[in-house]
Amino acid sequence: MNKVIFLDRDGVINKKLENDYVKSVFEFEILESVKETLQKLKELGYLLIVITNQQGIGKGIMSEKDLESIHNYMLKELPEIDDIFYCPHLNGTCNCRKPENKMLLDAKEKWNIDFNKSWMIGDSESDIICGKSVGCKTIFICGDLNHSIGDFTCKNIYCCVDYLTNTEIKI
Repeated sequence: MNKVIFLDRDGVINKKLENDYVKSVFEFEILESVKETLQKLKELGYLLIVITNQQGIGKGIMSEKDLESIHNYMLKELPEIDDIFYCPHLNGTCNCRKPENKMLLDAKEKWNIDFNKSWMIGDSESDIICGKSVGCKTIFICGDLNHSIGDFTCKNIYCCVDYLTNTEIKI
């Protein structure tokens, strides 16, 4: 069985737009040190799977074709990413939108994943709830390191490598 790092997209991999959605490649800005971090996570033997809510599609603000262009660009720039699962639905209209865990269960079926050896890294409570609901360990990305909704809290994705390296033997 595979071990995976599940990654939220906006706010973890790319800059999150406040009160807006990333609707085009031109608005998609990869955060500092993300590429290097993903390379280190791959060296630790993890699959890297993006799990992202994209209700801008459900709201009609962007199309699935727009999202496909963004994700194709992301995969070109970050080839370390193995797969992407997304929910295009509005809040409360499906069972795949985080904090629901259908995207993780779909990934498990496709990639033969051991959730007990896997992690969810996200910047929202729904990311953490989603990961914990299937038995993943969690890392909450937050500027306030005293915030404790995840198993660990880091200020950015780069800081997560230390936790993952130090816990690798214990998993």
